[in-house]
Amino acid sequence: MISGEGIKRLIPQREPFMMIEAFEQRDDNSAVTVLTVCRGNYFITYDGTMAETGLIEHIAQSCSALAGSKSSGETAPVGMIAEVKHFTCHRRPELGMRLETTVTFGFSFGPMTMAHGVTTVDGETVAEADLKIFMQ
Repeated sequence: MISGEGIKRLIPQREPFMMIEAFEQRDDNSAVTVLTVCRGNYFITYDGTMAETGLIEHIAQSCSALAGSKSSGETAPVGMIAEVKHFTCHRRPELGMRLETTVTFGFSFGPMTMAHGVTTVDGETVAEADLKIFMQ
């Protein structure tokens, strides 16, 4: 498991936009990340829940961490969300909840990679999405 400062070697994002606190690589094409929803998170709304855009960003950064773990470079690869498809938010996570996200890479063509992410809280799916990611 990678956590703390080690995450910064995997993703280019920094505070206050870091959306991963721990990373566990399962294999070449899938990984699990963890994030505890805290008050200082940029995507927390007035009612103490995480905005849907925060869930998408967390899934995207989880993909970035998987790509970073596969990279042999000194710095983390930079990626951009090219498309979000089939996003479903079953419920918005609340303060204190621990998100566990599984991302899986699918088809890649050049700098474009298709990915699928599922975010759960205590085994309950709270969000899922298919992303097309452009990576440099």
